[in-house]
Amino acid sequence: MFASSIAAAQSPPATQKFEDRNVLWDAIHQRCAPKAMRKIFPPAPCADVQLGPGGYAVFKDRNGPYQYLLLPLARITGIESPALLAADAANYPAQAWRARLFVEASLHAEQPRDVLGLAINSSQGRSQDQLHIHIDCLRGDVRDAIQRWLPAITQDWRPLPQGLPPSGHRYLAKWVAGENLDENPFKDLASNLSSKEALATRSLAVVGAYNAAHQPGFVLLSGRVDVAAGDHGHAEELQDPTCAIARRPP
Repeated sequence: MFASSIAAAQSPPATQKFEDRNVLWDAIHQRCAPKAMRKIFPPAPCADVQLGPGGYAVFKDRNGPYQYLLLPLARITGIESPALLAADAANYPAQAWRARLFVEASLHAEQPRDVLGLAINSSQGRSQDQLHIHIDCLRGDVRDAIQRWLPAITQDWRPLPQGLPPSGHRYLAKWVAGENLDENPFKDLASNLSSKEALATRSLAVVGAYNAAHQPGFVLLSGRVDVAAGDHGHAEELQDPTCAIARRPP
C-alpha cells in the first residue's frame, strides 16, 4: 500500500505560483477528494483520503523527500479557525500522528517515537490558507534539547528554560502521557491562553517522546509570533526534512 501511495503523491504543480495561498486546498478539493469518492486509490496527487465527518487528506510535501502533510477536507484556514474548537471538532493532530506511517514508509524503517513530530505554523508563519499539519523528523538538536529538559516539563503549559534551535525562539511546553494523542492539542492550547491572546499568533508542535521510565507520551510545544525578534511562529523550523536522526535500514 505504502509504495503505491508514495509513488502517486506529488507536490503542487510547478506552474502554480508560490503566492497562490490556495494551492493545497485546490489540490485536495478538486483532485484528491473526487477520486476518493470514485474509489480511485491512491487518489493522486494525495497519498490517502479519508472521507466522512472529520475527513482528511494526506499529501506529499515538496519540502524534502520524507515530509507529508495532513489537511482537513473541510475548509479550515489555519490554527485560528473556530472550527477547530467546536465540540464535535476532529482531532486532526491525532490523525496526523497516525499518518506518520507514510514518513516511515519513505524511510523504509519504523522509527522511535522521539524521531518524529508534527508542526502547525501560525497565521503569519504559513504560506497556505488551508490548515496543514507537517509530519516529519525532528532536528537532532531539538530532540536533544527536549530530552534534556523533559524532567522539568509538566502537565501544565510552562516556558522552556531556553529557546529552541535553530533560532533560539521561545516555546511553551507541556507533557501529555499515552501511546496515542487522545487529547486534542488545539483545544488544550486554546483553553490555556489568556483572553487577550489569539490562537492566530501561536504555533503548535507535537513531539513524540518517552519519559524517564521509558513510557510513551508527547511534548506539546507552542511558540508565539514576535516580529521584533524575528519569530513568525514557524514551528516547522523544529523539523529536519533530511531526517538526519532517522533510523535507516542497512
